[in-house]
Amino acid sequence: MAESEIITGTLATSARLDKALAEATSLSRERIKGLIADGMVEIAGSTARSGSAKVDAGTAFSISLPPPEPLTAEPQDIPLEVVFEDEHLIVIDKPAGMVVHPAAGNRDGTLVNALLFHCKGQLSGINGIARPGIVHRIDKDTSGLLVVAKSDAAHEGLAKQFADHSIVRRYLAVCAGHPNPSSGTISGRIGRSDKDRKKMAVLSDDASRGKHAVTHFETLQRLDHAALIECRLETGRTHQVRVHCASIGHALLGDPVYGRTPKALKPLLDELGFRRQALHAARLGFRHPISAETLDFCAELPRDMRELIDQTAR
Repeated sequence: MAESEIITGTLATSARLDKALAEATSLSRERIKGLIADGMVEIAGSTARSGSAKVDAGTAFSISLPPPEPLTAEPQDIPLEVVFEDEHLIVIDKPAGMVVHPAAGNRDGTLVNALLFHCKGQLSGINGIARPGIVHRIDKDTSGLLVVAKSDAAHEGLAKQFADHSIVRRYLAVCAGHPNPSSGTISGRIGRSDKDRKKMAVLSDDASRGKHAVTHFETLQRLDHAALIECRLETGRTHQVRVHCASIGHALLGDPVYGRTPKALKPLLDELGFRRQALHAARLGFRHPISAETLDFCAELPRDMRELIDQTAR
């Protein structure tokens, strides 16, 4: 049986514990938070209890890294739309209907299965082998761009950019109704709904609940009982665009969880067989974590969303 790896050292900066440890090691803040929750982090000889605790520069730390989880996903020869690839990372235009990583009910046919075949197993394992290379996710029924790390160095560099919100992420969505004003900012903490734990919701401003989330939106085209909008994410929370748009009364068309299709459009969605949230990750920009080159990618709307827009154009 593999043994745990022990990382020791002293903190270089005075800051929140998770941030200070991330700066002192090659681990992401999310990975550190998980290790703290599992009791695997010691600060000045005592077990750390919270990643938000303030710590001083020069404080000694010790982190026990458990051995990587065994890889259970199998490589599968599934076609991928590769937008960019080098030895460090790969950018994929994911189709709607594809799950990002294996989980209960979706053990194969996922993006991870496809990547294991395409990359011949050369994916980062910095967050454990169960989700090799995955730095961020988009929902099963959301189409569009995401970046996957092929090396641990790339994974860490990308994770830092996601953490400091420097990644450019823009989504195209078709929402119910016409937002008024036509552009603006939605700011509200997102967490598990009190009424349904399977759903996310905008919670109160109580800092102890949910996570801070900000979405900027702009109407690009007024449609019949709907609108094509662009959403720019400052943060990346679970179901963020879907939850934020629903919270202002403009849920995404076709959304089976947060949406309510306008009666006037239901026959059209049925005719088109549109059964997913009308959401597409259209633009992704970031600094290459190794070369520092600025990369910016765009993905055209998939056919089902183009048809939906064409059929509702005024």
